[in-house]
Amino acid sequence: MDFNKAALEMHETHHGKVGIVSKVEVKTRDDLSTAYTPGVAEPCRKIRETPDDVYKYTFKGNMVAVVSNGTAVLGLGDIGPEAGLPVMEGKAVLFKEFGGVDAFPICIDAHDAASVIAACKAIAPTFGGINLEDIKSPECFEIEETLERELDIPVFHDDQHGTAIVVTAALINALRVVGKKMEDVHIVLNGPGAAGTAIIKMLMTAGAKDIIAVDQFGTLYKGCNSAEAHKNWLGEVTNPRQIRGGLKEALEGADVFIGVSKPGILTTELCRTMNKDAIVFAMANPTPEIMPDEAKAGGVRVMATGRSDFPNQVNNVLCFPGLFKGALSVRARDINDKMKLAAAYAIADLITDDDRSEENIIPGAFDPRVAEAVANAVAEAARESGVARL
Repeated sequence: MDFNKAALEMHETHHGKVGIVSKVEVKTRDDLSTAYTPGVAEPCRKIRETPDDVYKYTFKGNMVAVVSNGTAVLGLGDIGPEAGLPVMEGKAVLFKEFGGVDAFPICIDAHDAASVIAACKAIAPTFGGINLEDIKSPECFEIEETLERELDIPVFHDDQHGTAIVVTAALINALRVVGKKMEDVHIVLNGPGAAGTAIIKMLMTAGAKDIIAVDQFGTLYKGCNSAEAHKNWLGEVTNPRQIRGGLKEALEGADVFIGVSKPGILTTELCRTMNKDAIVFAMANPTPEIMPDEAKAGGVRVMATGRSDFPNQVNNVLCFPGLFKGALSVRARDINDKMKLAAAYAIADLITDDDRSEENIIPGAFDPRVAEAVANAVAEAARESGVARL
């Protein structure tokens, strides 16, 4: 199937993928007076008296803003807010179809962090949560951290944490398959940008102790003096043996390779230098760091990619609809590490001991159990960690 052609036809036929559907009918004069003036003044007065009643009388409690400035859209780069809009519409569709969460795409003409922050703070009263999308690094770090600190609704950058949660879920099960423990394995991550950094943080939260990050210049280590602040931080908290060099040196004896970088950077020969029962997650899209057959030829036991045409697809749709559903259900103020880790284990635990195998470490994108399982786990973790208001 020619998906490019089909996508153009879909978008042109429907003039986009989302629209506004009224929850109530306005067929009579009484309907009009109730939905709008004069009746609508009464919920306005109630909310003025008790601001939290906005959740009772409006759509805020189940509405997420999908916000992007179009600076890092898919693999297309900085293509601008208008060109990024089809992706944000698609994200809104996935929120609704997979999690029952209403979402609205908002593409803003704002290129610096301060402008994006200001725009999000300005629209926050309307929404129960904000999903940041396709915002380039390093600005995305400052934007998310500032909004998390200054807003009382959950803010989540899916490119970072959605990826990190699903990778963690897949790795939990991959390690179960090969009989290794998170705290014992040597992990190499290639491509420590926004997603890569979040993956490392998430794996550390899950118990990983031996991680080496590798960028285009080589391994990150204490005092590596990168031009990017987050890489200097990674150099301080990872690479416990202070290994210098490139991917070759980092991979020797490694148990796990995680790639969020570029096609073809991992070879069969490099895979052969890894530890027995190696795990490879090659998630560059559409062409991974190594193709599954090449990895298997190098002795890799468990392989995952971001593609739907290979087993073990690492797909963010397993995370964000259920995560927001759970956070909104308890009116969470934040999405914290405990909630993210709970989401990862909820996804992983859907694969039973009987079903788990080298080619089945993570649920499929259309598994109807996923969103509810994630939502329940996230809601419970929000209550336990004190960020739930219900």
